[in-house]
Order: sequence, then structure tokens, then C-alpha cells
Amino acid sequence: MKTLSLLALLLTGCSLVAPKQSPDLDVPANFKESGIWKAARPSDHLARGEWWRVFGDGELSSLMKRVSASNASLAVAEARSREAAALVKGAKLSFLPNLTGVASSIRSTGSDGYVTAEGLNSSWELDLWGRLRRNARVATAGAEAAASDVESTQLSLLSQAAQAYFSLRAVDAQRDLLDRQIASYEKSLDVSRNRYAQGVASRGDVAQAEAQLASTKSSAIETGVQRATFEHAIAVLVGQSPSSFSMPRGSLAAKVPSIPNSTPSQLLERRPDIAAAERRVAAANERIGAAKAAFFPALTLDASTGWRGAANLLPTPTRIWSLGPELAAPLLDGGQRITEKARADAAYDRTVSEYRQTALTAFQETEDALSTLRILAAEAQTQQTAVKAARESERIALNEYKAGTTNFLNLAVAQAQALNAERNALDVQTRRLTATVRLVTAIGGGW
Repeated sequence: MKTLSLLALLLTGCSLVAPKQSPDLDVPANFKESGIWKAARPSDHLARGEWWRVFGDGELSSLMKRVSASNASLAVAEARSREAAALVKGAKLSFLPNLTGVASSIRSTGSDGYVTAEGLNSSWELDLWGRLRRNARVATAGAEAAASDVESTQLSLLSQAAQAYFSLRAVDAQRDLLDRQIASYEKSLDVSRNRYAQGVASRGDVAQAEAQLASTKSSAIETGVQRATFEHAIAVLVGQSPSSFSMPRGSLAAKVPSIPNSTPSQLLERRPDIAAAERRVAAANERIGAAKAAFFPALTLDASTGWRGAANLLPTPTRIWSLGPELAAPLLDGGQRITEKARADAAYDRTVSEYRQTALTAFQETEDALSTLRILAAEAQTQQTAVKAARESERIALNEYKAGTTNFLNLAVAQAQALNAERNALDVQTRRLTATVRLVTAIGGGW
């Protein structure tokens, strides 16, 4: 009966290490910016879909697909994931017996002449203390973390691409605005020259109109620097040389996607970096178990069979075989096992802290994006009122200048105010779009 019990123990293995619980998180009941919350269920494995389609921009959709297909950093993350998956296969194969072929020919100093031997050796380590199982779990958790890293890298790269795209389109919109203003200033300059020719305006009005026009043209030229920078960044994101990549001018999206009320509940469910951090905690926990198992003997079943013969004494080979267990226990290692156990404990504490920090950062990023969107939505309404009033003031000032009831300085001030109001409105719109992209990233991709 004792023999059967021992055999069952050897075949099934046992664990001397109690599993540690996943670290707890101080999850808030709700966000400041949204009162709706539900209990999170891990869903980082779910497809995030083409979240960028909420912006209704076909060129953006095409760009995002190119990033997913050709980005070099994403290819690196995918290769690392495949490496980790290969380690899992190797760890699982460690449970199987090893089989090796042996062939030798040894010159003897006696009368035997040459002694030859050939055969097969097999060994099988029984996972008595769970070391092999824990190492397999370490590899599995590492592979799952690497897969989540791929998702996290892709989400980050797509977010960068979307923000760079909207920034580039904002520059295009600024250039269009400046071109329209240049046309308006050219008309104002013509009015000033005509009035000067008629003797009802001073040369100073003409000079001021010329300076205003030249300054605005300079600002329009300056937008080329910003546009080139964003275009080059997008080229690298799609895996293409900046010298061979170009994007035609286009318009900035006029509508900001609405945010559903259920958004906050998806944070811990879909953030791939949180999932990766949690799986690294699991891997670190399993390493502690493997480090503890190293203090106990390793039991291996060895078997060999073959033939052995001597050239002079045994011209006919003799068959030999052996079968039996081998118990190997470490006796003296200079404290290496103790050091490894301490290192595993420290690594676990580190991964727990990293996991909690990753979650806290996720909450912060979500709060930042939600508050930014809420505040900018209110600012956009006020700014549109400012644009409308500034353009009306510009129209009135121009008519008064043509009628000779006001000087050019008042017209120039009104025109500058109108231009600044529209540029500020474009800036707010761009920030709303990029904040929406940051919210998508904060909640793990789409809604």
C-alpha cells in the first residue's frame, strides 16, 4: 500500500508552495467625469475592432490599416510574442522522457584491443515538487504577457498615428484659413491704395495693410514646417521612408464622436498593458514556487539498453541494459538557492507594484481624457460665439473704413481678432479630436 501511495505521489507530483492571490486594486466606485460603472470582467482577449471608424474619415481608416500591416515596432513585438510561445512549447516538452543514442569506440591498454558500445539511454524527471509545472506556468504567463504587449504596442502606435493625422489635418485647416485671410487682406490693401490715391487716406494706411498682408503670408509659409514634421512621423509609423511618403492636403473632421455612458466600465477589462502586468505577476509567483522546489531532491528514472563488445575477448557483442531511479539532492551550492529564492520574492513584489502603478496610470489617463473632452466641449461652444462676433466686427469695420468713418487701425484690429478667433476654434477642435483618441487608448481601444 505504501508503494502504491509513493508511486501515485511520484506520478502526479505535489506542491509545497501555496499559491499567492492576485494583488488587490483600490478601484474607485466611479470616475469624476462619469458616474456609470460596473464590475470589470477581464476581456483583453476580445477584438477591439476598427475603433477609428467612429471619426468617419476614410483616409484615416486607410492609414491605420497600413500601420497595423507595416510598422516595424509592431513587427518586433509580434516576433517577441512568437519567441515566448516557443518557450511554452519547450517547457511543456520537459515533462516527456529524453531519449539519446550512444555509440563509442575506446582503445584499451590491455589485451582487449578496441571496446565498442552502442545503444539508447532514456531519462525522465518526475515532477515531484512541481518545479517543472511551475516553470511551464512561468512560460505560459510570459507568453500571455507578450501577446498582450503586442496588443498594447499596436494600440499605442495606432493612437500615435491618429493623433499625428489629426494634427496634420489641423495644419491644413490653418493653412486654408490663412489663405482665405490673405485674400481678404489683399482686398483691404487694394481699398487702402485706392483711398490713398484719392487723397482720403494716408500712406501709413497703405504701409500698415502691406505689413499685415506680408506677416500673414509668412505665417502661411511657416505651417509648412509643422506639416512636414507630422507627415514624416506618419511615414515612419506606416513603415515607409519619409522621402517617399506624402499626403495631399485635406480637411479637419468637423464632428467629434460622442462618448457612450458605459465607457468607464471597460477600463480594466480591455487595457492590454494591465493584462500584461497582471500576467507578469502570475509568472513571478510561479518563479517563487520553482525556487522553493530547488531545495528538494530531484527524482529521475533512467533506462538504457544496447550492445557492448571487445575486439579480442568478446568478438560477439553482448547485450546490456539497466533500469532504475536516481535521486539527486543538492548539498552545497554556496547559497545560490537562497539567493535565487530572495530574488524571486523581490521580483514578485516588484511586479505587484508595477501592476498597481499601471492600473493607477490607466485611471489617471482616463480621467484626464474625460475631463479634457468635457471642458473643451464647453469651450468650443463659447469659441464659436467668439468667431461669429469677431467676423461681424470685421465686416462692420471694413464697411466703415470704406465709408471713411473710421481709420485703418480699427479695421486691422478687427481683422486680427477675427483671425485669432478662428485659429483658436481650430485649435480647440483639434484638441477635442486628439483627446478622443487618448480616451480610446485609455480604455483599451474603442467602445
